[in-house]
Amino acid sequence: MAFNKKEEFGKKEQELADLAKALSHPARIAILKVLAQKNECICGEIVEVLPLAQSTVSQHLKELRNVGLIEGSLDGPRSCYCINWKTFERFEKTFNEFFTKTNANNPACC
Repeated sequence: MAFNKKEEFGKKEQELADLAKALSHPARIAILKVLAQKNECICGEIVEVLPLAQSTVSQHLKELRNVGLIEGSLDGPRSCYCINWKTFERFEKTFNEFFTKTNANNPACC
């Protein structure tokens, strides 16, 4: 039986992996682009610009919300979403640090 060894890694590695997983679908990238263009967005508006069913868009929104990249609020029957810029900037910094440190050790092999 396979065991999840995720907890064997540091908090930064886990956080980076969770973000990478959340960004690993093109629909989620498209959702973030739509949200970045607006201050707030209604789920229906997102569905109108994506070639996906409303339930599928909702699942992608859930994944982005789980890692904290977006925030949502209920406004009657509508769900409004926006980018959580504080979390977005923290993830950007974490990714940049990862790539900078990794590139610093690049001996230009292969």
